[in-house]
Amino acid sequence: MPFHTDTLTLKAFIAVAETQSFSKAAQIIGRSQSAVSLQIKRLEDALKTPLFIRTSRSVALSENGEIFLGYARRMIDLQREAFSRITEPDIQGEITLGVPEDFATHYLPEILSAFAQQHPHVQLHVVCDLTLNLLKQYKNEQLDIAILKRDPEKVTGGTNVWREPLVWAAAEHYQPKSTLQLVLSPQPCIYRARAIAALDHAHINWQISYSSPSLAGNIAAVRGGLGITVLPANMIPTGIIAIDHKFELPKLEDSQLALMKKDSLSPAGNAFVNHIISSLEKPIKLNTK
Repeated sequence: MPFHTDTLTLKAFIAVAETQSFSKAAQIIGRSQSAVSLQIKRLEDALKTPLFIRTSRSVALSENGEIFLGYARRMIDLQREAFSRITEPDIQGEITLGVPEDFATHYLPEILSAFAQQHPHVQLHVVCDLTLNLLKQYKNEQLDIAILKRDPEKVTGGTNVWREPLVWAAAEHYQPKSTLQLVLSPQPCIYRARAIAALDHAHINWQISYSSPSLAGNIAAVRGGLGITVLPANMIPTGIIAIDHKFELPKLEDSQLALMKKDSLSPAGNAFVNHIISSLEKPIKLNTK
């Protein structure tokens, strides 16, 4: 019997495979956990094989699941490439994009690589900086497109492209002190604001032990045991773990990533905007261990 599936089911499968969690996958693709579970069951029924090994505490790919994951990614990529080649052929021009450093580190390489393959005559210039600085550059028309972290209650406008569940994170063997040691970027930083607001509300004593505008600098400090930090749940690098439940720390409010663009974007710019939005609709493989 022929095998049939759809894009939404493939995206759900990839999300579960890469997060190893049905609940996290549901957040990524914007569906309920029960809907994701049903999609995976129907996919397994169609393939007549289990794709995941499930226990009460974990979800892991089966041997056939690992094989199918490669095909699923290729099917999604081919669909996007075909759409782009037909609807946006032979575009050219220059685009200046502003992004926060952590987004550039974790998400941007795959997004840029796919776009460059589809549109080799477009030149991309990327500026990495703190959100407030990027916003100023965007308002001064120095950026064609900007992806900005924001507090939805304070900053509006643009297109929401990502919602970030935030978690407390520390080195694997970190032990907290009586006064909580924090490793955070300097003001203005939405993660810093989220952390301090949550700790003050919970009446937990804290102090900044290390602060750097560089993501790499802060990650190095956390790995070195200088303190704990705040990271998006899907961006936890090697050697660092989420510690919310381990130390009963207060829940952090989510942040958002919004895409801002010039009103008078070139065809190349509009194609890149569409590419970013469609890319962020599919899970991107991240190192979460």
